[in-house]
Amino acid sequence: MAKLEVKHLSKSFAEKPVLEGLNFYVNDQEIVSIVGPSGVGKSTLFHLIAGLLAPTAGDILLDGQSIVNQTGKVSYMLQKDLLFAYKTIEENVALPLILQGIKQKEALEKARRLLEEFGLASVAKAYPQALSGGMRQRVALLRTYLFSANFILLDEPFSALDPFTKSEIHDWYLKIQKQLQLTTLFITHDIDEAIKLSDRIYILKGHQSHQLIEVVIDPHLKLCDEYELSEAFLAYKRKIIHELKAK
Repeated sequence: MAKLEVKHLSKSFAEKPVLEGLNFYVNDQEIVSIVGPSGVGKSTLFHLIAGLLAPTAGDILLDGQSIVNQTGKVSYMLQKDLLFAYKTIEENVALPLILQGIKQKEALEKARRLLEEFGLASVAKAYPQALSGGMRQRVALLRTYLFSANFILLDEPFSALDPFTKSEIHDWYLKIQKQLQLTTLFITHDIDEAIKLSDRIYILKGHQSHQLIEVVIDPHLKLCDEYELSEAFLAYKRKIIHELKAK
């Protein structure tokens, strides 16, 4: 059984269709990306999965159970880290646990352990304004994980980072994804980012064609030296660009 299943999903605003009859799935512990131009409904799709919008038609299943119009079933991280400036890093990370009813002392202890496990113990007592953009995104990702370990939606969380910092956080996320056994659905405009991070990529082309085109990334090819400069990587990139340009 897939971790997430989207079945015949449609959404219209004022009778204008934004998404029509989408079908796709995400398996347990996969990273799946959705790429496509602006305005094709990627963020609307995330709002539907997160329960912030109700679909016009169709169903969304998490672990086989419908989550349509239900918030709190998945974690959702936007482009901005949304860390609270008046709380320390450990307090920010502990917040989801406190909201779940865990006592503050226990929540802070778990937050400290998680920060230490992923190389962030040195900033536990710091405030967000003292951290770099990349470090803030790492903290925000850990906090997002604690909101719901089941399934994570990432809406272009690395888009504001410089290329070097973005590459570092990609490597970091791939590491924690394996350690925490995360399942991730990821929106990005960055084709290179999608190829590097993903097990599979769905291409959403927009209003003329609402069906998703699937690109499966061979996991063995990722193991080669300088994967991002390899012919295999460039072949995936050419395929995605060709599909996005095709009418």
